Amino acid sequence: MSSKNLFQKVWEAHTVGTLSNEQTQLFVGRHLIHEVTSPQAFGMLREKNLSVRYPERTFATVDHIVPTNESSEPYSDSLADAMIKELRKNCDETGITFFDVGSGMQGIVHVVGPEQGLTQPGMTIACGDSHTSTHGAFGAIAFGVGTSQVRDLLATQTMALNPLKVRRIEVNGKLEPGVYAKDVILHIIRKLGVNGGTGFAYEYGGTVFDGFSMEERMTACNMSIEGGARVGYVNPDEKTFDYLKGRPYAPEDKDWDSSVQVWRDFASDEGCSYDDVVSIDAGEISPTVTWGINPAQAVSIDESIPSVSEVNPSDQESVREALEYMQLEGGTPIKGIPIDVAFIGSCTNGRLSDLEEVASRIHGKKVKEGVKAIVVPGSQIVSKLAQQRGLDKVFIEAGFEWRNAGCSMCLAMNPDKLIGDQLCASSSNRNFKGRQGSPTGRTMLMSPTMVAAAAICGVVTDSRQIFNS
Repeated sequence: MSSKNLFQKVWEAHTVGTLSNEQTQLFVGRHLIHEVTSPQAFGMLREKNLSVRYPERTFATVDHIVPTNESSEPYSDSLADAMIKELRKNCDETGITFFDVGSGMQGIVHVVGPEQGLTQPGMTIACGDSHTSTHGAFGAIAFGVGTSQVRDLLATQTMALNPLKVRRIEVNGKLEPGVYAKDVILHIIRKLGVNGGTGFAYEYGGTVFDGFSMEERMTACNMSIEGGARVGYVNPDEKTFDYLKGRPYAPEDKDWDSSVQVWRDFASDEGCSYDDVVSIDAGEISPTVTWGINPAQAVSIDESIPSVSEVNPSDQESVREALEYMQLEGGTPIKGIPIDVAFIGSCTNGRLSDLEEVASRIHGKKVKEGVKAIVVPGSQIVSKLAQQRGLDKVFIEAGFEWRNAGCSMCLAMNPDKLIGDQLCASSSNRNFKGRQGSPTGRTMLMSPTMVAAAAICGVVTDSRQIFNS
């Protein structure tokens, strides 16, 4: 029997059939929904008099639009209030499990899934959100879908997809202190481009990914979509199994050992083939910051922003557009650029380990006067655990606002938004024009520790120098 990579194994295990257009009809083992992309899908089911086929395979939470500075309903944002009530009604009527705001388990869908043990190796996972690739950290094939596909999944538990090629990205060596998973994925996207992964699934490996914690792997897989890949994953290993053991929806007792064996067998076979292999030396990765309007427009903290004349002719127009929007000049060092807002959170970097790392660094330091700094835990469970450890007090004493769980300032679907042309140091995943709420607002992506350093200094700063990494 020929050796296969994980993507091929999972794809074949979930193939229902091949359609006339050569797409695969794929069975989806786990479907995750939230308040933004599901209302229309439920409406379409009602129009066609269709039921939810397997409600036990779908799980819901609220995250995108939920306010992070209010604790009780009705919310002052009438749209948020209405959308949350609509999801609550749809789940009640169909029997879908809902991690509601009063459950103690609500949060960003890509944080909730793993922490509940819903995300498991060898699964196919879909959600009406592009950053569903996060779940690939567990050796799952996870992808974002549109509203019509949410409808199809609710009605049939299947969807039509084109098979993908597989690129293995190996990062070998040792990361320098003060360099994090966020820097690794920004470096990969910078190297391969925002369209480099089109038509591919990315398999991440090498000594760096082997050494990463599950939360670090989630950070990297989360941003696969920003590099153009539909899917990003890491082969399951003992860290994966240790993370899942004892989670609410993980297998129990006698089912645990048999499940682990099945999960282990989904890992890519030694000697299997890939459509492409990219090798990266960990030693070349530094704290990385975006300067432009897509995640590939990034430089290390010791570099300068490129000038239009320095880049390939094919890239000159996009660089010119980015410099104009960001109000920056080519040739300017990235270090020292003033910020107005600092945001720590999102499905990329709103987990407990992110908050613990920053909190361990900021004791005795204060947010620069004039900088608005907020911390938003990725889930209510993350928030509870952080508060049990006193992390909230550390952040508050340093001058950060401590908020409730949600997507918050990652995107402009809730009250947490930039004003005017404010510049935000953000631990989120997208720096598109207007992404954080203001049509002229500016975003620089970086690791949570780099965000904290920028908040304290009031300018983009090398966190290693501030925190003595």
